[in-house]
Amino acid sequence: MIDEQTQSLPPAVRILVLCTHNSARSQMAEAIIRSYGNGRFVVDSAGTEATRVNPFAVEAMREIGVDISGARSKHLSEFLEQEFDYVITVCDSAAESCPVFPGRAERIHWSFPDPSAAEGTDDETLAHFRNVRDAIAEQVHKWVNEARPAR
Repeated sequence: MIDEQTQSLPPAVRILVLCTHNSARSQMAEAIIRSYGNGRFVVDSAGTEATRVNPFAVEAMREIGVDISGARSKHLSEFLEQEFDYVITVCDSAAESCPVFPGRAERIHWSFPDPSAAEGTDDETLAHFRNVRDAIAEQVHKWVNEARPAR
């Protein structure tokens, strides 16, 4: 039986975050959206190619208290038959090759540099991941208060 309080809750906002490899930017964005959303969002991430979650992304997120060590890289084909309120691309390549999803998903594009392309020492590479993580967190923080179900 559904109580009155449950009936008055707004529907969860369904979000899919896409990137090329689902190894860093989309993984970080998924986790940040989930943590900022306070249960308002059902969020997944995927890539136009699935690879592995980058250890530097795991470390950068651990530093802010978010554990993505158990995450796996997923191919967008796992989500093609699902409906989303928002499909957010976080890299230019994914924005260009993003398929059409059923329903009325609003497409949003946030362009972030690829931290996986960083060269240098481990400390320098991690610094690039932190910068991208922080840019994603800033964008999500601005957006999260505006997100509403598109359905």
